[in-house]
Amino acid sequence: EDPVGNGHEEKESNPFAEYMWMENEEDFNRQVEEELQEQEFLDRCFQEMLEEEEQDWFIPARDLPQGMGMGMGQLQQQLHGLSVGDGADDILSKSNLNPDAKEFVPGVKY
Repeated sequence: EDPVGNGHEEKESNPFAEYMWMENEEDFNRQVEEELQEQEFLDRCFQEMLEEEEQDWFIPARDLPQGMGMGMGQLQQQLHGLSVGDGADDILSKSNLNPDAKEFVPGVKY
């Protein structure tokens, strides 16, 4: 037999099966309402958490009084002074570490 255009068999046992959810419409609405409230609550909590984190972060440009401490130029000069290559050969020559040791991998037992 050909199904009718709406995809249902012509001799369906319950012609109102499609609408049976309406029988429990109040429960359905209550459930959806609760889910929406829960989502809203989670969003609010998440937003508060982000705001708290923002307050705890130290952002020098924002948190230091202007003109206090070092200007960016001075800071960059100091950073350039701390070159990574400085004294590396020096350190190696005084080192008492075994250069042939296996590479350390955390959590791996040898």
